[in-house]
Amino acid sequence: MSLHAVRLGLRRPAASLARTYSAFTQKQVDPQLDGYPQLPNESRQSLPAHGWWDFQMRRNFGDTMHECEEMYSMWGPDTPHVLPATALNHFAIAFSGFVAFGLFCKYALVPDRPAVPRQYPFDGLVKELGGIEENKANVESSEEDD
Repeated sequence: MSLHAVRLGLRRPAASLARTYSAFTQKQVDPQLDGYPQLPNESRQSLPAHGWWDFQMRRNFGDTMHECEEMYSMWGPDTPHVLPATALNHFAIAFSGFVAFGLFCKYALVPDRPAVPRQYPFDGLVKELGGIEENKANVESSEEDD
């Protein structure tokens, strides 16, 4: 690979192919927990349904509750079964389908006009109707007429 190809953007150098992430070597301890165990952030809905002391909540007797139990319990928000990018793609397809159906109804299903608009001779009978100035609306004045 030549330096000229790298400058033109035809090939990227090997150093830019590897991504670098800042990784922590130790799990950071939350100072607000004060010794309470830091449990993994995993919803109870993703755990298997059988093998628990409490089948409904998917817990065993004496299990330590998560610090955010209201978020990760069975009664918390549902975990998505579809990735957000896939859901956005499905939404875009459905929206474009509705738009296409609307445009089809507007342009393909609406019949043509049954009559042709009337055409007047002599520039639309401007002279016969009194001219353009005579057909303008009266301008109202801001002063009250007595």
